[in-house]
Amino acid sequence: MKPIQVGLLGIGTVGSGVFNVLQRNQEEIRRRAGRGIEITMVADLDVDRAKAAVGDGIEVVNDARAIIANPDIDIVIELIGGYGIARALVLEAIAAGKHVVTANKALLAVHGTEIFAAASAKGVMVAFEAAVAGGIPIIKALREGLTANRLQWIAGIINGTTNFILSEMRSKGLDFDVVLKEAQRLGYAEADPTFDIEGVDAAHKVTLMSAIAFGIPVQFDKAYVEGITKLGAADIKYAEQLGYRIKLLGITKRVDKGVELRVHPSLVPSKRLIANVEGAMNAVVVQGDAVGTTLYYGKGAGSEPTASAVIADLVDIARLHTADPEHRVPHLAFQAHTLTDAMGTLPVLPMSEVVTSYYLRLRVADQAGVLAKVTGLLAEAGVSIDAVLQREADEVGGEGSTQTDLIILTHDTREGTMDAVIAQMQALPTVLAPITRIRKEELN
Repeated sequence: MKPIQVGLLGIGTVGSGVFNVLQRNQEEIRRRAGRGIEITMVADLDVDRAKAAVGDGIEVVNDARAIIANPDIDIVIELIGGYGIARALVLEAIAAGKHVVTANKALLAVHGTEIFAAASAKGVMVAFEAAVAGGIPIIKALREGLTANRLQWIAGIINGTTNFILSEMRSKGLDFDVVLKEAQRLGYAEADPTFDIEGVDAAHKVTLMSAIAFGIPVQFDKAYVEGITKLGAADIKYAEQLGYRIKLLGITKRVDKGVELRVHPSLVPSKRLIANVEGAMNAVVVQGDAVGTTLYYGKGAGSEPTASAVIADLVDIARLHTADPEHRVPHLAFQAHTLTDAMGTLPVLPMSEVVTSYYLRLRVADQAGVLAKVTGLLAEAGVSIDAVLQREADEVGGEGSTQTDLIILTHDTREGTMDAVIAQMQALPTVLAPITRIRKEELN
């Protein structure tokens, strides 16, 4: 059978990885796909760099639209990134009848509904395994491997930069700003790390997983997003003393009222496997009613790990290229006409309606009655306390200090209730600094 022909838009870190792995393992891939898969055309603004990366025999152009216009190209790989030109090129490729493979989680999280609808109408596939957790095949697991299950929740460490920073803060006792500079020096963090450290990158990814898990359209604008910039070394130390580690988690959960969709730092019990994922590694825990708990672990970024996922998508398309579009695996696991119906019964909940438990750290005056006043406010609000840890004043502020830290762990309560009681506690004259609140996830 004639090899399937692929056009590659962008040959940076991931693009060169795709080309190299495809070349290196071409015979193995052909045996699995049932036909050859060949990159025959590459578009990159830096033509000289692209030619050096792919060598002779591959057509290199500086205009991505030349690939889309080529009738011999069956699949377009989009590795440009961002929301702008990438969106236009993906939609143009679909309109031209090309299948699309992309690693662009931002594009799909924001414009996925439009893109998937266009692809369905044209009878082509949009594959995006590489958009979430790099080389970990989590999209395939959710769309296919777990299709028998009513999925209940997903919790993932899906941003390697932030996990590296939190791991370093814990192991070395350093504050966020110091570790961020080190992460940038080592190449784990970008010069502008905003998308990573503010949780936006993780929110793009969990938005896609939520849509696949629960059969709802992608709704990034409804996600709650909180990063790690306000975490201090003290909180990581106190969490450790209480038997927890702090991880930036992307969480989506099916509850009676709808779907939770949130990214924020979380206390996770140290005994959980995901709590022990260190450095720049990723891990995703999925809970299904039939299978129970499953864990997916591996490299969430990098040239060849991400290329592994891109090529897996190419193989899927090669296998299904001639199949009836109605009988392919749907983009978001559920048949497209059911997604809008599900959105009515499974709305994404505002954060104020989310129920979870909390870690609170209050810097308070070291005097009698403070603890009683704080716990009294919690009791009045109906918030049940799980544990209290009060540090000695000289341990917090040195000898002769008149301030101390009060650490409170709560049982489950509604976020809106906790917002109100935190405001009351913050107004107490004996509370001397902004209260730190970190959500706690037992992941039972």
